[in-house]
Amino acid sequence: MSYPWLRSDGRLRHLITLDGMPAVLLNRLLNTAQAMCEHANGGLALRGRLAGTTLCTLFFEPSTRTRSSFQLAATRLGMDLLNFDIAVSSSGKGESDRDTLATLQAMGVNAFAVRHGRDGAVAELAEAATSGTVLINAGDGRNAHPSQGLLDMLTLRQAKGCDFSHLRVVICGDVRHSRVARSDIHALRTLGANEIRICGPQNLLPDDEVLAGCGVYSNFDEAIAGVDAVIMLRLQRERMSQGLVPSLEGYFREYGLSTERLRRAAHDAVVLHPGPINRGIEIDPAVADGPQSRVLQQVANGVAVRMAVLAELLGR
Repeated sequence: MSYPWLRSDGRLRHLITLDGMPAVLLNRLLNTAQAMCEHANGGLALRGRLAGTTLCTLFFEPSTRTRSSFQLAATRLGMDLLNFDIAVSSSGKGESDRDTLATLQAMGVNAFAVRHGRDGAVAELAEAATSGTVLINAGDGRNAHPSQGLLDMLTLRQAKGCDFSHLRVVICGDVRHSRVARSDIHALRTLGANEIRICGPQNLLPDDEVLAGCGVYSNFDEAIAGVDAVIMLRLQRERMSQGLVPSLEGYFREYGLSTERLRRAAHDAVVLHPGPINRGIEIDPAVADGPQSRVLQQVANGVAVRMAVLAELLGR
């Protein structure tokens, strides 16, 4: 199946998903992000790169890391920035998402980073966008979070090198409700990871095709054995229609990452977590803050990745 979000010249039209993204494009985004890391924490070198363009962070759900890093990425590239506050917008008066988009486009907004609670909502807005307007999926429902997937891959690259063919990665936790897990799985497949292991309670594993080709485990001690990277997931209780975890203490005992359990992985394994972390539920503080953790590096990489995505989409 061809990737639907490409322009005729092979460049990216919108960033909606990593599912099916050509490897050459995914690697180009990662290469650009790596080159932009030195500018992500400040400086003026790239402030003229996208000057005269405007990014709107159109978030229908709360966010700290993603929204803040898009704001910083736009600033580092010299963009004007418009923050959309759902609490004081006309959405509360019944305005549709499409009308909100059209209104902001009419004001000259060039790019939208959109977070939405409904699967597929950002793709629908992308279909409705005018020519020249670009949309970035900043997380839609349980469906996808492509920029998070990219920053996770950049973090793995920095730790393990660009050749993923030897990598064994385990993703553990609430996979059913995780858009991050889906984007990570799609990216790891495209980059040729040797082995992708998925671990979690049966009722927190998805029942769709996303797990095709992955090793599925219910026992975390078995799943983590010998892996090069551990990606822990947040327990997303706000997306659960019912109490799927009888006991948080029991969940940590079976699926939490402790220092003892981490010893089963390769000695140089790295630990990732998309945040926010529920300490003592998904991951022990000693691991989250320990020498194998790359959690804060992920946060830092988020700015560089989102700079790369904006530069790609706006074609400069």
